[in-house]
Amino acid sequence: MLEWAAGRPAVMTIQDHRYFCPTRGKWTLAGRPCTDSMAPAACAACFPPEDAAYFREVYALTAERLEAVRRLRLVVLSEYMQRELIAVGVAAERIRVVPPFVHGLDAEAAPDGPACVLLVGRLAEAKGVRDAVEAWRLSGVDLPLVAAGTGPRRAELEAAGVEVLGWREPARLSSTYARARAVLLPSRWQEPFGIAGLEALAMGVPVVAWESGGIREWHPGLRVAWGDVRGLARALAEAVGRRAAMPVGFDRESAMRKLTAVYEEAFVPRRAVLAG
Repeated sequence: MLEWAAGRPAVMTIQDHRYFCPTRGKWTLAGRPCTDSMAPAACAACFPPEDAAYFREVYALTAERLEAVRRLRLVVLSEYMQRELIAVGVAAERIRVVPPFVHGLDAEAAPDGPACVLLVGRLAEAKGVRDAVEAWRLSGVDLPLVAAGTGPRRAELEAAGVEVLGWREPARLSSTYARARAVLLPSRWQEPFGIAGLEALAMGVPVVAWESGGIREWHPGLRVAWGDVRGLARALAEAVGRRAAMPVGFDRESAMRKLTAVYEEAFVPRRAVLAG
């Protein structure tokens, strides 16, 4: 597709790191947020020595993707993603930020179980699920921890006493949000946006999150310094019982206006020239 689009009017939405990070989503092998731009020496440090050949293949693939998208008009979910692409040489004028909006949830849904603290999404190390369990335990909050999602850490969470519901379609997820008194979002990788948090706010549920990637752009408060599990526990204890509200500018109408402007900018002038 990228080869076909080269030289033609085209708009592409980039939702993750695969065009500027060949490894773990701007989260290093040493377990820290990555502040380096994509370069062989910096990226090689995120692969163990025995994976040197694999690193070269993945790096080459990532560089090829990046070279292709440099020629397109791009839509990204957050200013964080915009900055990352500019840092690796994509022209700023080719990138527009159009945040996602919440859809498919029912704000009037009845709870599908007793009150809880909630995790939503992929149950993987990158999502900070172990940190969520530790923060929940340290918080002293007398509510069960429930996870809506699945992934490689599922069995580990269940062994730790977490109720794992598996993936849920929006109708059922609405009822799960309705029972939540707070949502934990301690992402270790740098979140391109963090749509689960926006969904929680749309349902009136407060979100306790680390400063990760694009989260700060929609999060109204209770953010915690990345990696601070005790801070996460304190914020969770403060958040439970509060009522949250959606931030301004993340509604469907705003997103559609921005997206329409992107496509008009890309295609309308060309159609006018052809018609003339």
